[in-house]
Amino acid sequence: MTSSESTTILCIASYYKGARFIETCKQLGCRTLLLTREKLADQPWPMDSIDERFLMPDLRIGPGLVHSVSYLARDRQIDRIVALDDFDVETAAHLREHLRIPGMGETTVRYFRDKLAMRMQAREHGVPIPDFMHVLNYDHLRDFMANTPAPWVLKPRSEAGSIGIKKIHDPEELWRALDVLGDRQSFYVLEQFLPGDVFHVDSIVSEREVVFAAAHQYGRPPMSVMHEGGVFMSRTLRRGSAEEQLLEALNREAIAAMGMVRGVTHTEFIRAHADGRYYFLEMAARVGGANLDRLIEAGSDLNPWAEWARLEVAHARGEAYVLPPAKAQYGGLISCLAKQEWPDLAAYQEPEIVWRLQKLHHAGLLVASPDPDRVEALLTGYVERFAVDFLATLPPPATAME
Repeated sequence: MTSSESTTILCIASYYKGARFIETCKQLGCRTLLLTREKLADQPWPMDSIDERFLMPDLRIGPGLVHSVSYLARDRQIDRIVALDDFDVETAAHLREHLRIPGMGETTVRYFRDKLAMRMQAREHGVPIPDFMHVLNYDHLRDFMANTPAPWVLKPRSEAGSIGIKKIHDPEELWRALDVLGDRQSFYVLEQFLPGDVFHVDSIVSEREVVFAAAHQYGRPPMSVMHEGGVFMSRTLRRGSAEEQLLEALNREAIAAMGMVRGVTHTEFIRAHADGRYYFLEMAARVGGANLDRLIEAGSDLNPWAEWARLEVAHARGEAYVLPPAKAQYGGLISCLAKQEWPDLAAYQEPEIVWRLQKLHHAGLLVASPDPDRVEALLTGYVERFAVDFLATLPPPATAME
């Protein structure tokens, strides 16, 4: 337990994100430290809210990183370590274990970063999931392919989102892919491909209780957008609907299975076209990317980055976290890669637009309304217009570091 004058939060960021988290910590009277990569030094970090910033060539787990953070701790009392990006979740857990700082440890973090571990944990706790198999024993793989209809998806166990995923259509294609992977095969999982509609539920968890959850549906599955190109879209599910209630119940089951004590989660589910059932796909211990935090805020007035900061600081100080009142309206988010360097969205003037994306070679809008049908109508029209006005495509990255 620490006092407000001495609460120190070390934020780790391999990518530029989490400014709202840092700003909120500073507003709460914390001493904020940022550890990030040298190549991100010129990003617009909120320097007025950062007491000290430290740069390293990379933030991968290793003696250099452990020695560096341990050196910082010689004359700084670090109370919490927070990973701002998915790729830093394991790093933060490793440092917490080494420095004996409260928070998620290395065993639990596996369930949020390792796609094999989270699937095994979900299955053990009765959470419905697509069939899967560890890429390890060849006889087991042959049995899996003989008994599970193709296609399948070959997924790296520790990448983020849809990065590095490859659709496999027959056994011969798998064996060729495994030949390319060589000794890296065991870092992959093979999963049944289920065509369907994909949803995400974003949560705030305090002392193992889901105190806030927001359910949304993607326009197209993120894997399809990543690998085939197209317009990314997500919108709030109709509040109080049977679908929202079912997804939030599944979300609570999955969070309990993974052992989340406190923090934020981004969980994805699929409603399979074949049987209409909902299946768990994956869960991350982070704020959802692709500006989903803004979408959640548009529908609730709660920003997940800010609430995560309030939650972490409250626990560090031995205080109870109290969720602020949330409103219940509807948000819709749309974005795409753009062929223009700085796309001109001046022709989009509907009064429901509450935010415009300002990013090189990207176009994006956020709408909000108390009427879900209005949000749906706007997004439907925008998808067609974005495809004509802006849409560009690029090959998907094989890894996040590309």
